[in-house]
Amino acid sequence: MATAAAGTTEAEVGRVETATRARTRRAILDAAVIVLSRDPAASLGDIAVEAGVGRTTLHRYFPERTDLLDGLGHHVLDRIAAATDRAQPDRGSALAAIERLCQEYFALGGALAMICNDPQIACRPEWNQETDADRSMLRLIERGHADGSIDPEVDPRWAQQMLWALLYASWQYVNDHAAPRYQVLDQCLRTLRKALGS
Repeated sequence: MATAAAGTTEAEVGRVETATRARTRRAILDAAVIVLSRDPAASLGDIAVEAGVGRTTLHRYFPERTDLLDGLGHHVLDRIAAATDRAQPDRGSALAAIERLCQEYFALGGALAMICNDPQIACRPEWNQETDADRSMLRLIERGHADGSIDPEVDPRWAQQMLWALLYASWQYVNDHAAPRYQVLDQCLRTLRKALGS
């Protein structure tokens, strides 16, 4: 049991330990995204090195590779939810909001490309059910039909699938051609506008 320093309560020590554990866990998950997006077969040791922790520490948080993959799936879903919030989907026209969503999701490139490229993660239950981000995007497209910024002939689910496919193609283009991210994002947004605009 941790001994509280002078003037520090046991509860404060517990919060510091919890915050430290959360930072270490997040560092491992962020490192796993980097390593596994480059090499889906990378070892847990490779991930530990990237995270700057010992292999024993990594195993304390994720005893088995399947535990790490479970954690990664939820970690990336949390990042998508945060990106959706940052895009402020209720502000401005629906098409402008979808462009902001696209920009936020494009910034998650490595994480989402890793999910798409790794069937061990993509086939997990959390990736095969509708999320709050999915529902938000569908509502946004329907709002675009109503506000006239999105072609009413474009089916919302088609538009949703097209956006993910366009993002994936953009990430692959950056990786395959070493293209500047800002140029690829510009092309992605231009394509999106032409595909959805009324």
